[in-house]
Amino acid sequence: MLHCSYDWRKRRMGRGRARGAMMTRRYDALILGGGHNGLVCAFYLARAGLKVRVLERRAVVGGAAVTEEFAPGFRNSTASYTVSLLQPQVIADMRLADHGYRVVERRLANFLPFESEYLKIGGARGAPQAEFPRLNPRDATSLPAYEAMLERLAGVLRDLALKIPPRAGGGLGALVEALRQGWPVARMDTASQRDLLDAFTRSARDFLDGWFEDERSKSAFAFDAVVGNWAGVSTPGSAYVLLHHVFGEVNGRKGAWGHAIGGMGAITQAMARACESAGVEISLEAPVARVLADGGRVAGLRLDSGEEIAAPVVAANVGPALLLRQMVEAHELPEHFRRRFATYRTGSGTFRMNVALSQLPDFSVLPGTALADHHTAGIVMAPGMDYMDRAFLDAQVHGWSRAPIVEMLIPSTLDSTLAPPGAHVASLFCQHFAWDLPDGRSWDDAREQAADLVIDTVTRHAPNFRASVIARQIHSPRDLEAKFGLVDGDIFHGRMSLDQVWAARPVLGWGSHRMPLKGLYLCGAGSHPGGGVTGAPGHNAARAILADQAWRRTSLQS
Repeated sequence: MLHCSYDWRKRRMGRGRARGAMMTRRYDALILGGGHNGLVCAFYLARAGLKVRVLERRAVVGGAAVTEEFAPGFRNSTASYTVSLLQPQVIADMRLADHGYRVVERRLANFLPFESEYLKIGGARGAPQAEFPRLNPRDATSLPAYEAMLERLAGVLRDLALKIPPRAGGGLGALVEALRQGWPVARMDTASQRDLLDAFTRSARDFLDGWFEDERSKSAFAFDAVVGNWAGVSTPGSAYVLLHHVFGEVNGRKGAWGHAIGGMGAITQAMARACESAGVEISLEAPVARVLADGGRVAGLRLDSGEEIAAPVVAANVGPALLLRQMVEAHELPEHFRRRFATYRTGSGTFRMNVALSQLPDFSVLPGTALADHHTAGIVMAPGMDYMDRAFLDAQVHGWSRAPIVEMLIPSTLDSTLAPPGAHVASLFCQHFAWDLPDGRSWDDAREQAADLVIDTVTRHAPNFRASVIARQIHSPRDLEAKFGLVDGDIFHGRMSLDQVWAARPVLGWGSHRMPLKGLYLCGAGSHPGGGVTGAPGHNAARAILADQAWRRTSLQS
């Protein structure tokens, strides 16, 4: 079982030195944080011949992509919970299938229960477009064109995902690279360019209003605009987050979503094995206190234990807010960068739960506790765009939505290793929950109350749900920060707003993974292309590091 392998890796990979130990070892590159992007970056650097060490604060690699036993016999993905965006090139290069990686597609992509109706969308059993005529014949007519438009736009994102963004102000070379990366957009016809502009600038509501007329049809797509996004569907720019969630694929099928057998931790355990095969050294329980610098360049890392480890390169898999506000001395960063970074925004409004269930949910609109296709889907409880906007407005005033947006996945319907026979585990991904509660309230005091509200929300759609809950694991935004280092509980390491994407992630002028402190790089979700289990930031950061190392060696030799 996966959780047993953690203890094996803990012994095999080693730990940080005891407090007070000051012996310094030297590496070509250090990876700050053993999340999936850090492991990807470490693999590519080691494959190129560098001596690489990963330093992970927790007792297990994987960051937010881990599988944990949260009740006796019940295991689930703790934070990240579904697969689509992981880059095929990364899967192939790391040979993850040889290391145990296996993903199965959901039978249905999504199931949306409404008050007296339901909608099924996509999945391995084929896209049931017959559902749309039942709700709204005109929306059914629009659906194929809408899906074709999304695929064209998603193609642009796929094309950019494994490219290093140009550095604004970087001279002729950066201008040439910007033109090269913008060429696929320039080749689009005018109608597609208009759609792309709409997706980047308009609200999800305005965007979807241009395609569909029935609120239930719009709900099927609007949910993607608020996943991990502190925004309502009427917030300008929210349409982009909708687009961000559709450029993935599962087992070669574009736009599909799936489940990793063994949970998300199986992915990062496979990555750790790939890294180990490439010669990477991975240290667990090795929290980093400070990035060391000398003369405007990275010199290494200091651990909480006091140990100092030397390296000319540090790739940070932690978020920019944690790295640049807590781990780098302020005087090591230019004043103009500090001033601009002071406005960097975090906070995704996410509340995350896992529950152990004695039986499957019995939905009022589609009754039955026997396993059916809709139980394998992403079950989205967000009936209408007005509902989604109220959830956001509520959270701004009260701290959390009184009628939250909830997506439930039941991975044990696809993976029998996660729960005892006849029982199940479910992931509950919930919006909107503020990271700072009003009136001085603490999440330590409010956690259980909010969790009860989430359970009640699901129970309104499936009356047997509350009685079927055997155990629950709760992660408020503050729990996500404390456990995984996600500042303000931000699952994307920073807002995916238009001023914080591509060449402006995290700050315009520093979007090429390179930070102002020479030798310091971002390799996590706070760099391009952003959040989700993609592996792309780790891949791109490694490319940037290797390019800089080659240039530096050439300069020293000339």
